Amino acid sequence: MPGFLDAIDQRVLVCDGAMGTMLYARGVFINRCFDALNLTEPATVTSVHQDYVRAGADVLETNTFGANRVKLRAFGLADRLRDINAEGARLARTAAGNRAFVAGAMGPLGIRIEPWGKTGIDEAETYFREQAQALVDGGVDLFILETFRDLHEVGAAIAAIRSICPLPIVAQMTIEDDGNTLDGTPPEEFAPELERRGADVIGVNCSIGPAPMLETIQRMAAATRARLSAQPNAGKPRDIEGRNIYLSSPEYMASYAKRFIALGVRLVGGCCGTTPQHIAEMAEAVHASASGQVRPVRRQVPVVTVSHAEAQAVPVPTADKSSLAHALSEGRFATVVSIVPPKGHLAVDAIAQAQALKQHGVDVVSVPDGPRGARMSPLSLAVLLQREAGVEAVLQYSCRDRNLLGMQSDLLGAHAMGIRNVQLVTGDARSVGDYPDATAVFDVDSIGLTHVVAALNRGHDIGGQGIGQPTGFHVGVMVNPGAENLEAEVRRFAFKVEAGAEFAITKPVFDVETMERFMKAIAAFRVPVLVGLWPFESVLNAEFMANEVPGVRVPASVLARMRAADGRGAAAAEGVAIAADTGRALRGLVQGVHVAAPSAAIDVAVAVVDRVLG
Repeated sequence: MPGFLDAIDQRVLVCDGAMGTMLYARGVFINRCFDALNLTEPATVTSVHQDYVRAGADVLETNTFGANRVKLRAFGLADRLRDINAEGARLARTAAGNRAFVAGAMGPLGIRIEPWGKTGIDEAETYFREQAQALVDGGVDLFILETFRDLHEVGAAIAAIRSICPLPIVAQMTIEDDGNTLDGTPPEEFAPELERRGADVIGVNCSIGPAPMLETIQRMAAATRARLSAQPNAGKPRDIEGRNIYLSSPEYMASYAKRFIALGVRLVGGCCGTTPQHIAEMAEAVHASASGQVRPVRRQVPVVTVSHAEAQAVPVPTADKSSLAHALSEGRFATVVSIVPPKGHLAVDAIAQAQALKQHGVDVVSVPDGPRGARMSPLSLAVLLQREAGVEAVLQYSCRDRNLLGMQSDLLGAHAMGIRNVQLVTGDARSVGDYPDATAVFDVDSIGLTHVVAALNRGHDIGGQGIGQPTGFHVGVMVNPGAENLEAEVRRFAFKVEAGAEFAITKPVFDVETMERFMKAIAAFRVPVLVGLWPFESVLNAEFMANEVPGVRVPASVLARMRAADGRGAAAAEGVAIAADTGRALRGLVQGVHVAAPSAAIDVAVAVVDRVLG
């Protein structure tokens, strides 16, 4: 039997179809770890492989798509990684015999890696290398990297494999109906990039059916001379009596297999919803096609040029982005006060507060993204405050419950409506507000979001495509001087600065020594820092901050001052005094203050600002 690359250069090969679909059909619940079935139900896994061999598959993928350390850890199976992968290879080899190649299947880690997440590319390579080595030890003939959305991540997987063996690599991205990856990268960019990174066969799989995938393959064929692969779903699933049913028939899939081959695809197969019946029809179509015989496809690849508009994109200088950016660039001390989005849709009171702050000389208002419930969106309020109150705003924008493309769209819209200052935060992962059963969803963290905004400021989106004139966001982030692990906090801040952060606002600070230690640790970054001040309104509020707010340090001496205050009015006055004392003590060390008062008490915030400046 010739090697995989020799075989695929001689004839079109047929890959198998869905493993998960078939295991589910055999009664395996979807909440189980399908990869672990290699150890617990090997006969079931082997039977699926055998069905695909009988259907005519030339390549079997191991049942190891999610068998990396990150995903296995969620099932408490990280220590079984080697056994799961090696056994997966062995089961596929047993079923394949000498009739089919065995491909080690590897999917994404399930976490975001840099620049979109906090996991480094080197860490990702380590995870992929560990899985790849186990598959090599199990005896695979090649690797299929599939269902990747991020070129950085699939690049890490390719590099990991190349560091341990020379086996062939099939690298496949997953796409939307428009042909772009889920992160927006078009095939004209990801196809040559996969080839450049060292993949032997490049292609697309999952997410969509054969019709839109055909258009993507056509675009890929015009962008690269690499061997191509296509593994579509059996259409999009339909909900029929509570079950996801894929409605593309075997005959329909076979008709598209012929179309794929006509465009130069050398490896055809299926993904979700594809059964042995589909593969049998596709194999018959391949064998009946003249393109299934020796006929290397020669494609002319056009030279990709950068448009004049994109080439002329010039980033906006930091000092020109906003009044706050100009002030910080000149070294002036800035004052910022927070205004919480109101409940309901009326912003009259918030606008009046902003007008009062402006008249009092406060430089900027900030709009937090923390409060939950039926409140006005922070973006809407920020726009209203700038338009109606004539005061510049800092929009705090959270990654919580937003995907990467949605965040990009929000921010482009915010820029169009005049927002220039943004503070990018990861967001609170807890259930909050009036909806305790609600859960938070994160696609990226604040480091990844900072990369997104920095890319927009350079004139391109997350997929690398030009957006015309660059945005001019003044990019801020949050830092926590009171973090339990100061070294880790400083390292995260370094990542944020590297990503494009231009200023930072701290969480509330009550301990001058803690802030001094933090500022010393980040001195090399030369990024303006505004210290967060929170005037306690009562002893209970002080004790809450000291005992129930993670990362906030309230010294015993400060608690003693609050407890010594006689009565609620005296306690509130002492809270103002403590916040003002902290701000004055740090004034020569930071470049501004950010005051957030309990109960949206603007007069209290103004009192703090006055005493800090006075």
